[in-house]
Parts: sequence; C-alpha cells; structure tokens
Amino acid sequence: MELTVFLAVIAAAVLHAVWNAVVKGGRDKHLSMTAIVLGHAPIALVATIISPFPDPASWPYIFGGIAPHVVYQLFLLTSYRFGDLTQVYPIARGTAPILVALISVVFLSVALGTKELLAIFLIAVGIMSLSLVRQHDGLRNTRAAVLAFMTGCLIAGYSLVDGLGAREAGTALGFYRWLSLGNALVFAIVMRATKPGLITRLRSEAVPAFVFGGIASFIAYGLVIWAFTQAPIALVTALRETSIIAALFIGVFFLKERLDLAKVASTAITLSGAILLRFAR
Repeated sequence: MELTVFLAVIAAAVLHAVWNAVVKGGRDKHLSMTAIVLGHAPIALVATIISPFPDPASWPYIFGGIAPHVVYQLFLLTSYRFGDLTQVYPIARGTAPILVALISVVFLSVALGTKELLAIFLIAVGIMSLSLVRQHDGLRNTRAAVLAFMTGCLIAGYSLVDGLGAREAGTALGFYRWLSLGNALVFAIVMRATKPGLITRLRSEAVPAFVFGGIASFIAYGLVIWAFTQAPIALVTALRETSIIAALFIGVFFLKERLDLAKVASTAITLSGAILLRFAR
C-alpha cells in the first residue's frame, strides 16, 4: 500500500476513534449520535460547491449505501447501551475485514498477495482478541455474539458498496457528499419518529458534538472513501479497523481505563498487521 494512502487511512482511524469516544462519553448517546450524523450535512453542502457531480452509474450505490449506514449507526447505539455487546464489539470490527477480503477474492476477483492476506488476518485477530481481555460473560452470551457478528456484516456491506460506488462515481468527494446527505436525512427521520423532541435539543445541548464530532466523522470516512479508489477495498477496510487501537489509547489516557498485558498484546498483534500491510507488495 502506498504511503499516502496508508497515512490517510491511519488518520481516518484516529478520527473514527475520536467521534466514537464522543458518542460513548455523552450522557445521551442518541443525542450525541444524532448530532454527529447531522453534523455531516453542512460539510456535505459545502462539498457540493467544490466537488464534481458523481457519474450517474454511482447513484444505485449511493441509494443502496444509505440503508446499511443508518442500520449500522442504530446498531452502534445499541452496542453502547448493552454491556454484553460492548464487550464483544471488537468481534464486529474484526469480522468486517475478513468478510470484505473473502467477498473481494471470491466474488469480485480481487487478487491479494500472501502478505496482504496475512496482514488482514493479523489485524482481525488482534482486534477480536481485545474482546477476550476481561473475560466478560458477554462472550458467552449468544445473543450478544450474534449481534456483534451482524454489526460486522453491516460494516462489511457498506464498505463494499461505498468502495465500488466511489469508483463508479469518478469522484470520491462527490460520491460521499450525497451519501452523507442521504444518511443524515434518513437518520433524522428515524430519530424524529422514535425519539420525539430529540432533534430540537441539538441546538442547546449538543453543539460541540454537532460541530467537532460531525467534522471528525465526515473527514474520517471521506478519507476512507478516497482510499477505496486508490487501493483494494479489503486492505483499506482492514487498516481502518486499527481505529480500535486509537480508541484503546483514548480510553486509557483520557477515560482512565485500565491497561493490562492482554491489551498490550492485542495492540501489538494489530499493529504488526498494519505494518505488514504497509510494506506488502
């Protein structure tokens, strides 16, 4: 993977961890998530001025990508509400790269080298091993494990749709601006229907999340969308999931969570996969 693409995805991973920390740290997680998702809209509107219009061939991907994004965001909210799923959530982040790699090789005829496949495997194993750190009962909770796997499937699904769509669009930013606007619109409708009064609270209670969380989230995935047009989707997806390492450091240094040898070992495995991915091919 080229250095520019590698650094862009690493930056996206860090920003992804930041906006997730904003959601997890908020007293009302529905409010924080809504603020971040709707915070994409102003940036996307500005992007309509400076980016070209996406090729019409990409429109099915834009419309097809909105649903898995919205469902994923709702799933993410659920994962932060239930402790069991929170414990196994690394399974979702580790499952996605494996699923994307499998689909890319088997169905999309993408050729991945031995080193690249090994790097994806190391990243996935390192991420999933974080779920073993506390030996929480969540790993023995069938419902939680199934939910975590389903979340991984959603991540894999929207990654493939977005990657293919951005390539058809001929413009990563042009593609992402419309995907973001559609996502924000549908998510707002869902929140208005399920959480009456929530959106009206944004102006008084969630301005920081709207501004800073929205910017971090938009730039994070915008970089990933661009990377999808520069490198195999499977490699970008795997490297992006190293965001869980950044989230781990945020938890330790800012949220005062405990750091132990198991977390260090999991981090080392994931980082070794990222380094191998950088120098593969």
